[in-house]
Amino acid sequence: MPVAPAAAVPPPVFGLSREWALADGSPVADALVLSHPEQLERLRAACPEAVPTAVVAGDPCFDRILAALPYRERFRRALDVRPGQRLVLLNSTWNPDSLFGDGGADDVLPTLLPRLTAELPADEYRVAAVLHPNIWHGHGPGQIRAWLDRARRGGLALVDPLESWRQALIAADVIIGDGGSVSYYGAALGTPVLLGAASAAGLDATSPVAAFVRQAPRLSPYAPLRTQLDALLPEGTGPGPGRPSPTGHEPGPAELVSSVPGEAAALLRHHFYRLIGIPEPGEPALFDPLPLPAYERTVRSTPMRVVTRLRETGEVEVGRYADPRSEPAGEGDTHTAVHEDTLDPGRLALADVIVRDGAADDPRFGGPEQWTAEVLARHPHCALAAFLTDGGDCLVRTRGTDRRGGGGAGTLLRLCGPSPGADPAAYVSALYALLASGLRVADLAANGLTVRTGGRVHQVSVTPAVRPDSSLAPVTPPSR
Repeated sequence: MPVAPAAAVPPPVFGLSREWALADGSPVADALVLSHPEQLERLRAACPEAVPTAVVAGDPCFDRILAALPYRERFRRALDVRPGQRLVLLNSTWNPDSLFGDGGADDVLPTLLPRLTAELPADEYRVAAVLHPNIWHGHGPGQIRAWLDRARRGGLALVDPLESWRQALIAADVIIGDGGSVSYYGAALGTPVLLGAASAAGLDATSPVAAFVRQAPRLSPYAPLRTQLDALLPEGTGPGPGRPSPTGHEPGPAELVSSVPGEAAALLRHHFYRLIGIPEPGEPALFDPLPLPAYERTVRSTPMRVVTRLRETGEVEVGRYADPRSEPAGEGDTHTAVHEDTLDPGRLALADVIVRDGAADDPRFGGPEQWTAEVLARHPHCALAAFLTDGGDCLVRTRGTDRRGGGGAGTLLRLCGPSPGADPAAYVSALYALLASGLRVADLAANGLTVRTGGRVHQVSVTPAVRPDSSLAPVTPPSR
């Protein structure tokens, strides 16, 4: 008779199976803390011997996230997310099937990273990444930063995986991730999640995380990214405690991440003091609040391809793309803006606009006036040189009447936009578009600029910036 194949044995569930919960047939812990009764039921099925030690006490991590939700805008400002921008948060756990996988044929991250910064308009999207600490430990910080260098030069922010990932999660508008806990916490907050890696390997098929992985929308790695993200991002989105599932539907992450949201500190302390057998203090049990991360200014040192369109209203519509592989779509004129710290100095020779950011009193550059004069003298193709200061405004020098030389240093202008506003580099590109259209500097000084980035309009003042005691020599074009 044929022998029936043996039934497949499911892999042990981390933390809930006998392999994890027992040692020599006895529970390894005096208290096994669970966040939800559904985990207790799975423990009862997998390892009934450990059930007497189970304590349902909620999720301390999620409680700290909930307590910090009112400070979302501060966390967004710390990541230099400007008004009107949407924060796209990449996150990856640490197994070979994760978003930051093992480099196999199915690993989408190598192609996804440059496309995110190249396809998404820089003034409408900010991109950040949270990588599991084991990724940093396994490969080393130097290797991780080398792998992500191109994306970082295009504007990617790398978030501290220990201290700041929760704050970035609160700040995010949309998440691209895998079946790790960051994606699940984001879904519990009601933040849209798009799975770039969706393997259920290693997950308990009956767990809420496995159900989430089966149901969450998938990233199509070769379809336009902006279309996929915009489909998940209705206006006015922002995290808050996730909406409960409609009556009659299976509970989702918002209900299953913790059965007692906001109560973990009190429940845990009660059980700890009961275990050690001393009276519990009378003061409230509280967690430390999430700290405010250090400010991380966005610096895009990769060449920017800029599309501008002059609207009938007088507005200048600006779309900037970091090192796109092809010409950005859309109507309008295009030019190239390059940061002086670009990895390829040869791109400076082709730049229409050259920018630098820093403190106005930094002696290394001789001040914005001297720096802009030197840049125009060194790069005869460049029409504008702009020094973006820490205060959020910028000083811009025009070439003069003859951009190929002979027109002197041109005019030094100060551009000041609203605070908070767009990246001042967008204002510089709007100025370039207006001057290229034939508008005079005098007209701009009288009326200023009206710059549109995405759905936001920014009123920018334009004023002469040369001090009365300025003794700068005219720009002498280099010999040809």
